[in-house]
Amino acid sequence: MAKPFDESERDAVYRAIYERRDMRHFVRDPVDPAVLQRLLGAAHHAPSVGFMQPWRIARITDPVLRKALHDAVETERLATADALGKRREEFMKLKVEGMLDCGELLVMALMDGRERHIFGRRTLPEMDLASVACAIQNMWLAARAEGLGMGWVSLFDLDAVRRLLRMPEGARPVAILCLGHVDQFYSEPMLETERWASRLPLADCVFENRWPEADNEPRNEPG
Repeated sequence: MAKPFDESERDAVYRAIYERRDMRHFVRDPVDPAVLQRLLGAAHHAPSVGFMQPWRIARITDPVLRKALHDAVETERLATADALGKRREEFMKLKVEGMLDCGELLVMALMDGRERHIFGRRTLPEMDLASVACAIQNMWLAARAEGLGMGWVSLFDLDAVRRLLRMPEGARPVAILCLGHVDQFYSEPMLETERWASRLPLADCVFENRWPEADNEPRNEPG
């Protein structure tokens, strides 16, 4: 039988999980290149369906391109606000990204030619996206262990980012990742602090054998 990690190692894994935060406030200091390589390696060792490794990571070092990506996010932020109706002003008060302040800006994307990979995707083609999400989570947890913050930005038009990065036909951006030093980590998820939403009870998300008969809407928004 395989041996578990010792207690201190196990505690460190759970600490990274529970203290990981979606960060939006960064200190404008560079990320050590050796640390960045470790984080990229962590992402690249994520599980992937059929071992297809569908992630592609673009490191944005051109300040003009960084600003253009930020502008694309700002355009979508305003469109999202308009779509939220009565919560528009509440949303506009939220800080949703730190793209101009973080030490590193990365774009995580799905590779082109994914249709060639059938193993594990014949009935669930979206498993390539799930694999990329695993790579992002690997990097997120490793960043927390390294004392670095990371934030996932998903407010952007796919075609706009695709054009800016000159992606090949079929490739798809998934996330803009802000990575860098922070003064401190949030004590709880920022959207919970801002009362945008709250974490669902675990019991509402786990059940046995079959879906519960009661079709209750999750109540994770205040009020």
